[in-house]
Amino acid sequence: MLNGKYALVTGSTSGIGLATARALAGEGAHIILNGFGDAKQIAKLRKDMAEEFGVKVAFSDADMSRSDHIDLMFEQLSESIPQIDILVNNVGIQHTAPIDEFPVEKWDAILAINLSSSFHTMRHVIPGMRERKWGRIINIASTHGLVASVNKSAYVAAKHGIIGLTKVAALELAESGVTCNAICPGWVRTPLVEKQIEARAKAKGMEIEEAARDLLMEKQPTGRFIKPEDIGGMAVFLTSPHAAGVTGSVYVLDGGWTAQ
Repeated sequence: MLNGKYALVTGSTSGIGLATARALAGEGAHIILNGFGDAKQIAKLRKDMAEEFGVKVAFSDADMSRSDHIDLMFEQLSESIPQIDILVNNVGIQHTAPIDEFPVEKWDAILAINLSSSFHTMRHVIPGMRERKWGRIINIASTHGLVASVNKSAYVAAKHGIIGLTKVAALELAESGVTCNAICPGWVRTPLVEKQIEARAKAKGMEIEEAARDLLMEKQPTGRFIKPEDIGGMAVFLTSPHAAGVTGSVYVLDGGWTAQ
């Protein structure tokens, strides 16, 4: 379905980003991974993915909190990648604290990575997508883009912002053949969420799995984590011909969280 297309997935060396990259590669898309990690492990990841799916797999270690790094990433990619057809903005970080105790540097970092990086990647890919009259932009937001939780002011603000940015892009690109949509996962057991589980276990004197269950049942009625592969599957749908008329939409995979 995506043979010959090139997909850039930010924050894709693990978790949701990696699952999404693999799902797109499974449909024939060439992949540009982005993130941090051990160089040997990333080289192996690229090699294994390329062999498994028969696609090209490139990599950029650009720091998505810095617009100059993002500019350089696109400059370097242009030397070997003909175009970006699919952009998945997935990269994200988290920090929890009350607003009046929230470290300013953490606020700035979360807004830069979780929101501003998407603006910077989008401004780079939109002209080419518009010119080719085809493109798919998928922003990984969060249930926290729709509802709030205490002690997560920066994350909630950024994810609400991502949904707003998605809708604006959809309207601006409505007649271009380019779509822009958002996916809002609930609890997914990613490294980012694992840290929250560990913190909860420590604070409440729980075992890790007990803390994981406690975290889930506080918000997610199904009591089950969303699988990263499910989000990858939704991304594949949004790149398919069946979703050609879908833009400015928000797809929620949250185990009933926002139904309450």
